[in-house]
Amino acid sequence: MKTLKFIAILFFMSFVACKNQNGGKMENQVLKPDTTYTIETAKNYAELSIKEGGYWEGREYIGGTFKNVTELKVPTEHTDHSWYIRYEGPGWESNKVAYRLYLDWRNCIDIFGKVTDSIILPKVGQDGFDSYHEKSEWGQDILKAGKGLGIGAIGRYVNKEVLHFNDVDSTFAKVENSLNKSTVSVNYYGWETLNDKTDFNSVLTITPNQRYTKHTIEASKQIEGICTGIVKHGVNYFTKESENKKWGYIATYGIQTLAAEPDNLGMAIFYEIATVSEVTEWEHDHLIVFKPSTKEISFYFLGAWEQEKDGIKTEADFLSYLDEKLQELNDTNVLK
Repeated sequence: MKTLKFIAILFFMSFVACKNQNGGKMENQVLKPDTTYTIETAKNYAELSIKEGGYWEGREYIGGTFKNVTELKVPTEHTDHSWYIRYEGPGWESNKVAYRLYLDWRNCIDIFGKVTDSIILPKVGQDGFDSYHEKSEWGQDILKAGKGLGIGAIGRYVNKEVLHFNDVDSTFAKVENSLNKSTVSVNYYGWETLNDKTDFNSVLTITPNQRYTKHTIEASKQIEGICTGIVKHGVNYFTKESENKKWGYIATYGIQTLAAEPDNLGMAIFYEIATVSEVTEWEHDHLIVFKPSTKEISFYFLGAWEQEKDGIKTEADFLSYLDEKLQELNDTNVLK
């Protein structure tokens, strides 16, 4: 892999997202830049890249070139395969694994498997298409989300079906980077499912040397059925609870990637038992359904690909790795 030639100068930005009658708006204050963070030395990174200089033709963005931004109000024209956002949404990564969120009605989370411990997201999707599904020098997109949640995304489980984000008044996304963590924040205003409407916040955080993402969610009103999950691919499924019965996990392991040659992928979600109403499933996902709440709820999700540099190669080693993390949650109530 060629050394990336640029230094990413990070501008920390704070914002206040306020509701109004038309949805939400974001007010931004630019703070001092952090010039100590560089792509060449980073072990964590988040980015959001959109096209400029082109034009909308119906649901597709024609022409233009990609430009990284720190925040975005998603255009009303944007949907799946609009070619406006590079790899269709924000991405975040550690030196072990990378993830992306489809910033449209699907709202699922995908995995980029990495064969290097370098930062790779600035290279992904630069041709404007989805060639990242094919093997490259950095790795490839390895998870087929289909109609599911992918890994660790949010939906609403009602009437034996998971509803996605088909009806939202407006969506705002923001990325931040520092030496110790990278964060993607998404604010959805007016997410409507059935006869319920809520504002919903999602914060995804990744740290150096770790596979897991911490996902913190918050709804503006109590809604039955808010859920997360792991897409089903017919492989081995596992559940376990911590000794103190405060934490549990669901996990899958087996041949469930898009790689040309069969290989193994492990996925897991760690959840706080007190926040959950049920662990269940539907046609496309293994599910964790949360109790209705307006308080913040945090959980952790991860992917472990066998082609990862110095990665986990067997199911037994994957389960041992999960047990280590579960014990850490049992002892400290947090993953660090």
